Amino acid sequence: MSATHPTRRDFFRTTAAGAAGLTLAASASGGSRPPLAIGKAKSCIFINMVGGPAHLDTFDPKPNAPSDVRGPFSPIQTKVPGLHLSELFPKLAQVSDKFALVRSMYHDAPPVHESGFQLLNTGRLFRDGPEWPSVGCVWKFLNGDTELMPLASRHFVCPEPHVETGIRVGRGFGPGYLGERVPFRYVEVGWTEQSLTNKGLARRFDLNPGYGMTAFGQNCAGCPVSFTKFPLGRFITINQFPTVFDSPSWDCHADGGSLRTTLADVRDIVAPSFDTAVARLLTDLEERGLLESTLVVATGEFGRTPKLNSNGGRDHWAGCWTALVAGGGVKGGQVIGASDATGSEPAERPVTPQELVSTVFHALGVPHNATIPGPDGTPVNVYPGTPVAELF
Repeated sequence: MSATHPTRRDFFRTTAAGAAGLTLAASASGGSRPPLAIGKAKSCIFINMVGGPAHLDTFDPKPNAPSDVRGPFSPIQTKVPGLHLSELFPKLAQVSDKFALVRSMYHDAPPVHESGFQLLNTGRLFRDGPEWPSVGCVWKFLNGDTELMPLASRHFVCPEPHVETGIRVGRGFGPGYLGERVPFRYVEVGWTEQSLTNKGLARRFDLNPGYGMTAFGQNCAGCPVSFTKFPLGRFITINQFPTVFDSPSWDCHADGGSLRTTLADVRDIVAPSFDTAVARLLTDLEERGLLESTLVVATGEFGRTPKLNSNGGRDHWAGCWTALVAGGGVKGGQVIGASDATGSEPAERPVTPQELVSTVFHALGVPHNATIPGPDGTPVNVYPGTPVAELF
C-alpha cells in the first residue's frame, strides 16, 4: 500500500469482498475444535504495536535477501540457539526463551490499520457496524462481569482506545454491541506522554525506570504490580502509541509528511521503547511467579512491505508479519510458521488473526463451544477460528 491516506469510502468498498472470505474461513475453522486441554491463564496483556512493525527489521530478519529487502539492520543471535532477531531488539534477544514467535501471520482484508485492529481486537471484520466486542470484553462478559463487580476485575485499555489512524470506524477496543445489552464496562486508564512529563504528577507515583521512561514502558510496568495487588482475572490492552500521524510509531512510510516516521526513528525511538519494556515485563512476570498464569501477546495490525520504498521506508503489508506470544502455558523459545525468502508471504503454517484471537480465548480457559448473543440476539461462536495448538 502506498503512503497516500485511504478514505472511508475506500475502506468500505475494498473490505466488502475480503469480509465475505474471512467470514467463511472463520466459520469453517470454527466448526472443528482442536483436542486441546483447556487453558489455565488467569490474565492477559495484549500489546498493540500501533502502526504495524516491519517484520524484516524486527522479528524476522532476512540477511541473505537483496539489500532493498533486508533493510539497514543486521540480525543478532538470541539466547535460543539458531533463533535470530534484528539488532533493534538486544534485550528481547536475551529473554528469547520466554516467548514464542509466530512468523506467518497474514490476512486478506485491505492493508489498512482499521482492518487489522478490528481483526486482532475482536477476531471479526465488521466494517462500520455493528461493532463487535473486544476479546477482553467478551472474556469478562463470559465471566459474569457487570458494573457491580470490583473495578479491578474489568477490562483495561491503556492509555486510551482512541488510536488515530485516519478512518472513522470502530477498531474493536470496547464492548461494542454488548454495551447496549448488559451493564458492562471497560476502563481507560494509564500513562500518556503528557502525564509522564508532568513532574508534579510523576512524583506522586512510583515510576519504574527499568521499563523505560516512556508512557508505553510505564503502562507495561503497571501490569505486574496490579496483578500482584489484585489477583483477579483481568485483561489489559496496551496501545504503544496514540496515533500514526506526525509522531514516531511503527508506521514507517518515511514520506516526509504526516506519515514521516523513518527507519532511523524506529531504530532510535520506537524499537528501544518496545525492546526495553517488553523484555522487562516478561522478566518481571516470571520473577513474581505470574508468567505461567498471564498470557502476553504483542503484534502489529499488519507487517510492512518486503521492499523499501523510494524514501527508504516501508509501506503497509498484510501478506505476512510476526506476533510475539508468551506466558499462559505457551512454550517459549520456539518459532511457529515461517515466511518466504523475502518475507512476502507465509511459507509454512499460515496463521490468521482469527486463529490468534482463538488462541487467546483458549489460553484463558474459554470453552471451545462458548457463545455470546450476536447483534440480533442469536447466539454466535466466541471462537472465530482454531487456536494455534503448537504454541502450547
